[in-house]
Amino acid sequence: MLLVLSDEHKEHLGFLSEVDPVVVGEFGRIAVEFLKKGSNSKIYEGAARKLNVPTQSVQYGVEGLMYLLTESSKLMISEVDFQDSVLVLGFSEELNTLLLQLYLENRVELRHIQSELGPSLPCYHNLEWRFDVQLASRTLRQQVKPTVTFKLHLERGGVRSARVLQTDPATLLHLIQELERALAEVKSNHCRRILRNIK
Repeated sequence: MLLVLSDEHKEHLGFLSEVDPVVVGEFGRIAVEFLKKGSNSKIYEGAARKLNVPTQSVQYGVEGLMYLLTESSKLMISEVDFQDSVLVLGFSEELNTLLLQLYLENRVELRHIQSELGPSLPCYHNLEWRFDVQLASRTLRQQVKPTVTFKLHLERGGVRSARVLQTDPATLLHLIQELERALAEVKSNHCRRILRNIK
């Protein structure tokens, strides 16, 4: 799978061909560090002063490199595909080799960072349910009032919790229909195209 780069991204990465490969290696280290701890504008300013270029150029170069590395590691691109993706940028052979080395050295760590940044949602563990029907009360002798009670057991990070939900059958049927409609929408061609572009 090849990584498709936008024109703006190619322009940002074009700055890397103007600097020494040692500087690109340092930018790669800075990009990984920024993913761990967040960006720091002082580092951009210091690098811009040393290279005698605008701060924005350095920032765009590092952020472009950060995007290249994170997207490649997220998609688990192979070595050959990474080289082919970078080939369209028109870099020298030395710079392409350096970028490949940066990617191979950091892809496992980048995937770990990305997994930590994602939302921590609870996972399904178990579901208990009960169907109750109230047939009569003191005031109404003949009534039928059905209710469905769920106890949803969830797990997040090894810690289990339970949520109790109660509804009537009509609302439950409406909820099921809406969820089935949402699942059918996800399977549509339009939604698949959007999901493919998000990845």
